[in-house]
Amino acid sequence: MPSNTDEQERIAIIKTHLRAGDRKSAAAGYAYFVKRYSQNIIDFTSRMVANRADAEDLAQNVFVKAFNYLDKFEGRSSFLTWASRIAYNESINHLKRNKIHFIDIDSTPLSPADDLDEQLSTGREERIRQLEAALETLPPDDRMLLHLYYYQDKPIKEISYIMDSDPNSLGVRLHRIRKRLLTTIEQQKKYDVLKIFSFLL
Repeated sequence: MPSNTDEQERIAIIKTHLRAGDRKSAAAGYAYFVKRYSQNIIDFTSRMVANRADAEDLAQNVFVKAFNYLDKFEGRSSFLTWASRIAYNESINHLKRNKIHFIDIDSTPLSPADDLDEQLSTGREERIRQLEAALETLPPDDRMLLHLYYYQDKPIKEISYIMDSDPNSLGVRLHRIRKRLLTTIEQQKKYDVLKIFSFLL
């Protein structure tokens, strides 16, 4: 796997071509990033946008926008993290354009229950299915927050950059999302969600 330093050097060369007006050479160098990270960005947008074709279109827009604004990339994060931030904003804008509305997680009451082990049984496959069903009830940006934090194991600082949010606010939001998942599962009377997710509380 190429190091972040290697990618920074590649970007520096691309920027040099752009400043010289040689977009053809810049595009040839940029193809490396498109090839390497296209699936990452498609997976990202797919978690925000239900329609696969829309997600792929958004991913394409992300790479076009990243190329056009590459001179603004300062290298304080990896290219993928920077592109993920663009992908997040593009996805949110898409949802707004299509007037897709979701329940605000901060405006709904929370269940008093706070122990998944007391609420859930032990059937692995069924609990996975129930947890996935509960996740689908969350707004796309909340699902993305959980995905970045738990599945991709990204630190809050990096997530706050991608989602352009205050780190402390994200911590509070994570807590409320976990509570909301439990409430949703309770309301559905499905008490056998995957036990390994009890660590979320």
